[in-house]
Formats: sequence, C-alpha cells, structure tokens
Amino acid sequence: MQCIVNRRAQFSASHRYWLPELSEAENIEKFGACTKSPGHGHNYVLFVSMLGDIDEYGMVLNLSDVKHVIKQEVTSQLDFSFLNDVWPEFQEVLPTTENMARVIWQKLAPHLPLVCIQLFEHPELWAEYMGNSMEAYLTTSTHFSAAHRLASTKLSDEENADIYGKCARPHGHGHNYHLEVTVKGEIDPRTGMLADLVALQSCIDYCVIEPFDHSFLNKDIPHFAEVVPTAENIALYISNLLRKPIKDLGATLHKVKLIESPNNSCEILCSELESNSVADVAKEPVLATV
Repeated sequence: MQCIVNRRAQFSASHRYWLPELSEAENIEKFGACTKSPGHGHNYVLFVSMLGDIDEYGMVLNLSDVKHVIKQEVTSQLDFSFLNDVWPEFQEVLPTTENMARVIWQKLAPHLPLVCIQLFEHPELWAEYMGNSMEAYLTTSTHFSAAHRLASTKLSDEENADIYGKCARPHGHGHNYHLEVTVKGEIDPRTGMLADLVALQSCIDYCVIEPFDHSFLNKDIPHFAEVVPTAENIALYISNLLRKPIKDLGATLHKVKLIESPNNSCEILCSELESNSVADVAKEPVLATV
C-alpha cells in the first residue's frame, strides 16, 4: 500500500529581484519594491511530500533520515543567507518563490521519492512544484467580507427554508470570505516568475475584491440576482471572472478555493472547465469539493 508522507521545515533568508542587464527604471517597472537594495527577507516554510510503500515497521520513510537530508541539502545552506548568492541556480534565474521550489526539488530528488515541493514565502503566498520541467503553481490568498441570502427566486419562502434552513432568512447573513487563487505556468528562465505577481494581485483586486467586498451579493452583484450565492456558486463565478484576465497575464487559472467559514470551503478546479465558455459554465453543475 502506497502512502504520501509530508515533512515540514523552515528557514529564514533574504533576496533581491534585480537583473543587471536591465536599467534601474526597467527593473523597478518589472519588480517594484522588490528591487530595493540590499534586499528583503522572509520566514520560509517548506513542505516536502514523498511517496512510497508502507513497510513492515509502519513507515514509508524514516523521518529522522528525511529530516537530515532536508537539512543537509537545503535548509542548512539557505538559512540566514542572501539567496541570490547562495546557489549558482539563483544567479541564472532569480530566487522567486516558484523558482526556489523548483531548485529545492532538484536538490532533494536524488535522495528522496518526491511528489511535491510546497514553499510558503508567507501565509498569503506560496508555490508548488511537482517535477514537471519549468512548470509550477503559484497561489496568492486574499479576503473579502460580504452578506448573502440563500434563496431561489423560483421557490417559495417555505421551499427555500426547507432547502437552505437558516440561510434563507429574508435579511441574509454575512461571512469573512478567504479566497485562494492558484495559477499555473512556465517559470521564466531569467526572471523566475510564472506570472507578474503585482499584476496578478491587481487583477484579483479589480475583478473580485473591489466589487465583492462589503456587498450584499444578491443585490449588489447582478449575477446573483438569479443565481443562488452559495459558496460553490460564488467560487465558480469568481473563476469565470478571473480566467481570461489571468490568461492575458501569460498564466492559466488552475484553482479557486473559497473558504466561507472554518467549517465550510469549496474548490473549483478550473482545468475541468477549460473547454467550456463562461456562459455555459454558469449553467452547469458546480464542480466543487466541500
């Protein structure tokens, strides 16, 4: 029987986004505040996922051995370092979160049966790499507060109450929604970026956060005048709003995760919807996990 095991590690390091072949103005335009000298730092959190058979001792791997490998090959070298200088790979391709995940995979792959490297730059930004050449995933998270009422205009109040319970009460209720947007793309062989992070965050702010935050979804977002704003339908609509703008940035929208409360969340796997138009998607069953 095979099993995936995960090992957590952490390190603190600094880096700077700067390409010597570009002018100061060009660097600032491309990387913004990340160009400031001598750089800036993060407390990185690393998750190493490994696949193997469960042995007679009930283990896939001896985690003490795994800990030693990660420390020897990665964290002891990166901890309290200036990343641009520590490894030659980061002089060729800038040490962005997504490129760091790729290079860490390369360092550990000869020693461990890897299936995924997940690297958190901070709690609202992380990357995943699964060994597919220059392809990686980048996730940014944000939040908005909104109210909604779960009730179909096609049903009576009694029928809505039977289906949605307290959530069908006429004056609605609110949530502090937590939104995670994951994009997929090729890591640029020089900048280390699979998408312009500032542009990506601006896209999410413009398309989602500004119109949704402090709104009553049923009344303020025209789409939900007829569509019941369940977490699933909200996440689906957000994926429809973001797909084309993210494509215009040179990346692919991979997943939208909406956390309505600590007890409820859903995920839209956008690759499942890629062949459908936005109009068609809105009419189809929601592809979500709760």
